[in-house]
Amino acid sequence: MPSKVGTVVFSEPSGRLHALVMFAGAFAMSSIYLYYDVLLGGSSLSSLVMAVGFVLSGLAESLPTDRRRIAGGLRVTAILWLIGLLGLTVFAPDVVLGSG
Repeated sequence: MPSKVGTVVFSEPSGRLHALVMFAGAFAMSSIYLYYDVLLGGSSLSSLVMAVGFVLSGLAESLPTDRRRIAGGLRVTAILWLIGLLGLTVFAPDVVLGSG
């Protein structure tokens, strides 16, 4: 019996609507980073890391339907990237949330 996770991760890209949602999330996270971190002098990179994860996921969903392996690779990369952020938040919160 094939794995459910493998079936979902390496499925056909969902299309433009899902990609648009992911790119909008990346734009929102980038805006948050620019406002709080750059303009207000903060030191947190978590919103920028999340924006990169959303862009990777959006790229996976915007590929043509016959690019299942590339889309799966981008999804796995986005998942690992965001799990890395979660791990840093748990084990080194000062790095992610900024000192203060």
